[in-house]
Amino acid sequence: MKGFVVTATRSMRDYASRVVYYLSKFPSFASQNFDLNGVQALKTDRFADGEMEVEINTSLRGKDVVLFTSCARNQGGIAVDEAKIELYHTVDALKRSQAEKILVFEPFVSCSRSDRTMRRSSVGLWVHLKTLVSLGTTHIITYQLHSDKSKSMVDPAICAIDDIPALTLLKKRLCDVYIRDIKTLEQEVRPHWAFCSVDAGGEKLARRFANAFGAPLVVAHKQRDYSRSNSIESINILSAEPVEGKVLWIVDDMVDTAGSVESLILALAPLKPAEINLIAVHAIFSSPAAERLTRLSSQGLLRHIMVTDTVCCLGSLPEPIPNLEVVPSAELSAEVICTIITNNSMGKLLAAFNAEDYLKSPDLFNQH
Repeated sequence: MKGFVVTATRSMRDYASRVVYYLSKFPSFASQNFDLNGVQALKTDRFADGEMEVEINTSLRGKDVVLFTSCARNQGGIAVDEAKIELYHTVDALKRSQAEKILVFEPFVSCSRSDRTMRRSSVGLWVHLKTLVSLGTTHIITYQLHSDKSKSMVDPAICAIDDIPALTLLKKRLCDVYIRDIKTLEQEVRPHWAFCSVDAGGEKLARRFANAFGAPLVVAHKQRDYSRSNSIESINILSAEPVEGKVLWIVDDMVDTAGSVESLILALAPLKPAEINLIAVHAIFSSPAAERLTRLSSQGLLRHIMVTDTVCCLGSLPEPIPNLEVVPSAELSAEVICTIITNNSMGKLLAAFNAEDYLKSPDLFNQH
């Protein structure tokens, strides 16, 4: 196996260290020499005028480099604009160090919602991806892009892109913690649970959960006030079955200010569900999300909040959010790297999740 290095910008060094730990446990790498100290291989300097320079303190010639990075909220408290500039400088430094391939692993692409081509506005995701590719990135890896069309912004002849469905982590956690056996799935989940989309655009995500668990689907159709950002005029609830008495799980790819979630929960509450829970991959939690979610929890309207750690939550939020469960993704990230580096099929990582199959074989997802 050709040598490779795992490293990280300042925003994801702790996360990358956890990934390296799991990589060292995989049979594929048990006898391989990959750089365990690569996470600390980057030095970022800031000059008096605010300019930046990134330096590599180890030889990377001819090696594949996996670079973990985040431009969202992070433990280092690095702002979005600074984190992006550091990422671009780092890719440039890696290319100048003659790395064979540069794989940028950005678990959450913070500009992923800026994917609409408008006549007189910039498209943030295109700018970001175009910059990475032009600097020499050969492979981009992320979790749960905001839309499938986003992947078409990258020319596959120049750079590969993999969008891994991190929703599988959340489905697995539901099975492990809240369901646990086939009997509960059949007698409790299927007749008494329902999965709800935040809006019509999120129906596809919620439907994947409904199909995975064999439970009903509820669709929320919201009317936005486009004269103001993050504002909603009304919400209509569409469901083939009564919501009353159901355990509802609201599904979304990300939660930003929690304005949509709050409006939806307030619209669902009069329908008398047994409880309302929230599932999201990316916990952006911009202000006033923490305040809104805390208020909903204190009012008894929101019971469980389940997210992944693609955006740092623990120790980085301005205030703790009650009933927040953070599902770790580092082991899955390690499996993704292992699969790519060893040139194996990504089919298992991209396959649709089936709760019944998983509960019959709990270790199915973690077989390497």
